[in-house]
Amino acid sequence: MKALLAMPESLPGLIFDPAQLERLSQLADVDTSAPVGDWACAAGTDLAATEVVITGWGSPRIDAQVLARMPRLRAIVHTAGTVRFVVSEAVWERGDVVVTSSTEANAIPVAEFTLAQILLAGKRSLALESRYRAGRDVRSAGAGVAGTGNYGSVVGLIGASRIGRLVADLLRPFDIEVLISDPYVGATEIAALGGTKVELAELFSRSDVVSLHAPDVPSTQGMVSAELLALMREGTTFINTARPALVDEQALRRELLSGRLSAVLDVHDQLPADDPLWDLDTVSITPHIAGSQGNELHRMGEYALEEIRRLACGEPARYPVDPALLDITA
Repeated sequence: MKALLAMPESLPGLIFDPAQLERLSQLADVDTSAPVGDWACAAGTDLAATEVVITGWGSPRIDAQVLARMPRLRAIVHTAGTVRFVVSEAVWERGDVVVTSSTEANAIPVAEFTLAQILLAGKRSLALESRYRAGRDVRSAGAGVAGTGNYGSVVGLIGASRIGRLVADLLRPFDIEVLISDPYVGATEIAALGGTKVELAELFSRSDVVSLHAPDVPSTQGMVSAELLALMREGTTFINTARPALVDEQALRRELLSGRLSAVLDVHDQLPADDPLWDLDTVSITPHIAGSQGNELHRMGEYALEEIRRLACGEPARYPVDPALLDITA
C-alpha cells in the first residue's frame, strides 16, 4: 500500500515517536523522511501510485487539481482534528475516498483539562491563591467561605460534542449536577450521558461553572451573548476551551473587569501586553494548551496508525468523517 506524508517537514516527528514511525513503515510503503509540504513541489513524487495520504496541521489542501494527480487514492488519514482546511469539496464529490480524523484522540486531553479547571473553579483556587500570596497568611485568603466547593454544585456544558460528552463522563464520580444544552441532542440521550437537557438561558442562570464545547461553525459564532453572560450569578466561572469566535468577547471582558465573573480562557483573541485581563486574579489565561501537547500528540499518531492498519487489512475505518455533519461539527 503506497502512502504519502503530506504535512510540514517538522510534523511527522512530533505526531509519531520513533517506534510509531517504524510501525508506519511496516504498514505501508512510505518515505517518512520526506513529507510533502507543498503540492507545487511534489513534481518528483509518484502521486499516481499513492493510495493513502497522511495529513495533519498545516497540510497542503487537496483540491480537484491535486486529486486528479492521484487516481488510486482511496483514503486520507488526518492526524489532527477538523479536516475542513485540508479536504476540499472535490474529495467528497469523488465519493470513493475515505477520510478519517484523529479528533477523538484530541478530545481526550481537552476533556481532562476541562475537568481539572471545573474542580479548581469550584474551590475558587485562582482568587484564593492570589490573596494568599499577597497576604502570606491563611487568614488573608478567606478560604472556607460560603459558596466554595464542589459538593452539590451545578456545571453547565454547552454542546454534547465529543469533548462535551467526555467531560460529562469524567464528571460522573463527583457530587455535581450536570446540565447540557445542545439543539441536536434529545433529552433521553443527554440523560444517558448523566446530564439534564436544558435551554441556554437556564444553563447560564443555574450553573456555578459554564464550560463551552460547541464547534466553531457559522451558526454558533457569537452564541455566548451579553444577555446570556448577564444571567450568570456573581462569583461563577466561564470556561472556554473551544474558540473565541463563539463568545461576545467584549461582553465577557466587561463582566470579567467588573469582578462579577471568573473565567478560564484557553482560547482568546490576541491580547495586548498591557491588557488589564492579564492582571485579574479571577481570570486564567493559557496559550491554547488544552488540546494535545507533547507526548499527547502520539495518541493522535496512534489513532492514525490504527486507521492505516485497518486499510491494509481491508477493515472499515474506525473514525470516518461524515461530510453531511461538517456544518455542525468541528
